[in-house]
Amino acid sequence: MSTQTDRYETAVSRYLEAWNALEPGARARAVAAAWAPQGGYTDPLADVRGHEGIVAVIAATHARFPGFVFRLSGAVDGHHDTARFSWELVSRSDGSAPVAGSDVITLDAEGLITSVLGFLDRVPAGA
Repeated sequence: MSTQTDRYETAVSRYLEAWNALEPGARARAVAAAWAPQGGYTDPLADVRGHEGIVAVIAATHARFPGFVFRLSGAVDGHHDTARFSWELVSRSDGSAPVAGSDVITLDAEGLITSVLGFLDRVPAGA
């Protein structure tokens, strides 16, 4: 595996760690480890910049989907400073995955996320 591929997979691993952090302090630390200070997150439901905004979006998602965890779905693909990957939001109790999406991330020279463009590929009716 190339160093470049490692860079993308490490960034995505940190990203998912942030999304899966349940405790507020752990979530804030995970976001700081994954995103550049002025990094952003944009999807059809949110458009935020900075660690506080990202932490708030993640907390809101946990409030809406308690007992769920994000997991990678497929391989991470990247080139230059950009990577893309797909994910699912999976119930810890029954393994169902009612929400799925694909994200494109941009990284800085240190491998921190500067932007996320998220796409929701599967969303339950009424969500």
